[in-house]
Amino acid sequence: MQSCEISSESTDDPLSSGLRTHRQPRIVVIGAGLAGLAATKVLLKNGFTDVTVLEASDHIGGRVLSVQQGKATLELGATWIHGAIGNPVYHLAEDNGLLEDTTDEERSVGRISLYTKNGVSHYQTNVGKRIPKDLVEEFSDLYNEVYELTQEFFQNGKPVCAESQNSVGIFTRDVVRKRITVDPDDSESTKKLKLSMLQQYLKVESCESSSPSMDEVSLSEFGEWTEIPGAHYVIPEGFMKIVELLARDIPSSTVCLSKPIRCIHWNFSAQRQEVIDKSDDTIRDNNHNENNHSCRPRRDPVKLRSPIFLECEDEEWIMADHVIVTASLGVLKQNHEAMFSPSLPDDKVLAIEKLGISTTDKIFLEFEEPFWSPECNSIQFVWEDEAQLEQPVYPEDLWYKKICSFDVLYPPERYGHMLSGWICGQEALYMERCDDETVAETCTELLRRFTGNPDIPKPCRVLRSSWGSNPYIQGSYSFTRVGSSGEDCERLAMPLPYANSTKAPPLQVLFAGEATHRKYYSTTHGALLSGQREATRLVEMYQDLHRAQHTKPNM
Repeated sequence: MQSCEISSESTDDPLSSGLRTHRQPRIVVIGAGLAGLAATKVLLKNGFTDVTVLEASDHIGGRVLSVQQGKATLELGATWIHGAIGNPVYHLAEDNGLLEDTTDEERSVGRISLYTKNGVSHYQTNVGKRIPKDLVEEFSDLYNEVYELTQEFFQNGKPVCAESQNSVGIFTRDVVRKRITVDPDDSESTKKLKLSMLQQYLKVESCESSSPSMDEVSLSEFGEWTEIPGAHYVIPEGFMKIVELLARDIPSSTVCLSKPIRCIHWNFSAQRQEVIDKSDDTIRDNNHNENNHSCRPRRDPVKLRSPIFLECEDEEWIMADHVIVTASLGVLKQNHEAMFSPSLPDDKVLAIEKLGISTTDKIFLEFEEPFWSPECNSIQFVWEDEAQLEQPVYPEDLWYKKICSFDVLYPPERYGHMLSGWICGQEALYMERCDDETVAETCTELLRRFTGNPDIPKPCRVLRSSWGSNPYIQGSYSFTRVGSSGEDCERLAMPLPYANSTKAPPLQVLFAGEATHRKYYSTTHGALLSGQREATRLVEMYQDLHRAQHTKPNM
């Protein structure tokens, strides 16, 4: 769109008066993950030419991180396309041939996705015994029945009982335990095994939700997360192929890597001239069309009426009319006070504080030969001594007890003999502090103990994620914590200044990212859709202004 100019005539219209200019609006996108790239692509497609993406890390992709290890592509971040029908990530992959080599076994229809639907899960206890398959299936049926009950509170408006404390974990433990206890057909030893399996299932659920514990997940809101119909797909060449597709039509000069932001000065006014005067020599115009890093000094920011100044960690100042913030909820929780000037409104801060985010990490172990049987698709760790525990929380030296399972990666022709372990919460952060040798030794001992096989060798290679300690991510993905709701996602997504402001330029600071999507939080498609949503706000606003300008009657 070449005609984005706003009339310079005097007007009381806050949109026109706030964005009066004869140049293209200057838009900065913070973050080059799925949300940021999706937003940028929409803006460029609609004719905006002055767009810059600032990425704090040295690579694009955000929480998508595919790593080549031998012949295999391992996903340290996003792994599955969740659902097909109407899923923009699925359609992007399908339309570009990324799923052609996805085997039938890699199209999982289970609620908790494994790398393959072939074979069976081996539930092993800490004394080296395998729980019989029929007992596992019996317990799984019971657990899934109760899981469906957790969905009803939101979906059917069912009131939450006080005993549950509005917690998925407390409700699930209470109902499952009662049903196990009153079952007249089970022996005491069988009941104990089932109660121990309950703890393991809740650990898996915590990894799925990226919560420290299911006790922290809101029961009344749990059913609002919406599952897209269809299977869960693995992309053999790596999820980074989706990132590359989004970035394909974005000029490389548009993206600045290793460019962390210190502070977003929004709603800029003449009263802040003193701040800029002190940094006059470092204020620069972000005209990336001339040169991405060698930007022209801009000595008179107030006259330009740019409502936003971005203060970068490298001391550069960048002017903008709009900024789309795609920082993770973890970064916002940690940095929002220093990151925004003036401070965010109290209700937005409250939404950031109420919503939850934790760390879910993967531990990949590669072996020369498989020690597991051909039909085994995962090894699930069941601690018999945890049958009566309420919320398992472990000290730092026992972090490994939070590992819920190791999945077998399939097919072996692609991955070799590879296991993928799962750990979440504070214990994942403890794991991140260990070196590779410690993690390899600890996981090997764990596998020996639970399988009863003392001859399992150490893995020949270890690779693991570290999302919690990554300063530019600080967590894996969001969840609705007890006390929060979908309204907090919407409040987080609401642009600044709020619409009831009559004088300030509109849509200065927009927010995208998976945590801002009420129905699809925690997913890649939620992130992508949120970026498109915020870019569309700007597209529609300028289309309306352009239309109003050209239909304005001559006076």
